[in-house]
Amino acid sequence: MQINRNHEILMEMVEHYKNLKEVESIGLGGSSTAQMADNKSDYDIYIYGKSEPQVEERRKIAEKYADKPEIDNHYFETGDTFRLRETGKPIDIMYRNPEFIEGNIKWVWEGHNASLGYTTCFVDNIKKTEILYDKNGWLKDVKERVNTPYPEKLAENIIKKNFAYLKDAMFSYRDQIASAVERLDFVSINHRCAAFLASYFDTIFAKNRVLNPGEKKLIPFALKNCKILPENFEQDVKTLAVGDIEKRLPTADKMVENLRKIL
Repeated sequence: MQINRNHEILMEMVEHYKNLKEVESIGLGGSSTAQMADNKSDYDIYIYGKSEPQVEERRKIAEKYADKPEIDNHYFETGDTFRLRETGKPIDIMYRNPEFIEGNIKWVWEGHNASLGYTTCFVDNIKKTEILYDKNGWLKDVKERVNTPYPEKLAENIIKKNFAYLKDAMFSYRDQIASAVERLDFVSINHRCAAFLASYFDTIFAKNRVLNPGEKKLIPFALKNCKILPENFEQDVKTLAVGDIEKRLPTADKMVENLRKIL
């Protein structure tokens, strides 16, 4: 029952936001449209326009539905966050310039360029976004640009770049983990292991021609969506992420070699 009410309120909010002159498209994304939502999941709402709507106009809308909303955050993207007064549902609104998304799609999906970790996250985000409002059809058009088969050249470039930096490249993540462990630098150990895992998952997803969903629930996502996985995948990821310090480096070495076998 509460799920239905949350959706009703969401659509009421969209009616207000779409009347702001700066707004061109509105989409619902995140776990809500990726079939990964749970009772702690928020609504990720993406509002697209060449300029951001006025802060006070956004505040007026938010205050219709929430007490003490945080408006115009700049922690990551420009955004507004609040909890619905009626149901407590968290709302995370992000304001994006269409040119940024188009640039990412051109660089990654059409230009076949790889990054270290998270290469296809924005492509995945757009592909899974549910269109709530689309004044001139821009969001529909950009979704169609990524609704194509996974580019083979992109997969090759992601694997080449990310796998090499796990261990084979000079000053690799493996080397950085080794240095951090030797120094007993616990913050650095966790930071470098996280970076290692980002490239590790990017490699696995590219091998399986699966878009990278980001950084949440990656183990169950990979188990469900990837037919080709390294030996001892689940346990090794858990050990590298939260295992004893003395197990981190040998686990990283084992993960690289098991990954090498499937590439």
